Amino acid sequence: MANGNSPQTTGGSSNLVDVLETVLDKGVVIAGDIRVGIADVELLSIKIRLIVASVDKAKEIGMDWWETDPYLNSQAALQEQDKLKEENQKLLERLEKLEGKLSSDS
Repeated sequence: MANGNSPQTTGGSSNLVDVLETVLDKGVVIAGDIRVGIADVELLSIKIRLIVASVDKAKEIGMDWWETDPYLNSQAALQEQDKLKEENQKLLERLEKLEGKLSSDS
C-alpha cells in the first residue's frame, strides 16, 4: 500500500551514520595477538593489526602504502616496470663487458 510517503527512519540508523562518520574521521585501531602452543612451545604466533579510517586520515598519519604498491596502483606498477627494465639493461651491459674480457683473454 504505497501512499507516496517516504518510509520513516529510526534514530538507530542516524546514530550508526554518526558513529561511522566519527570512526572514519578519527580512526580506530584494533590489535590482537593469537598464540598457539603446546607444553610451553609456541607453534604459531599471529599478530593482527587493523586500522579503520578514511583515506584522508590514513594519509595524514602516514599510511599510504597503497599508493606505492604495484598491485594496487597502476602508476606504481609502471614505475616498477621501469626499474626492472633499467636493472636488466645494466645487467646486460655488465654481461657484455664480461664476455668481451673472456673473449679477449682466450
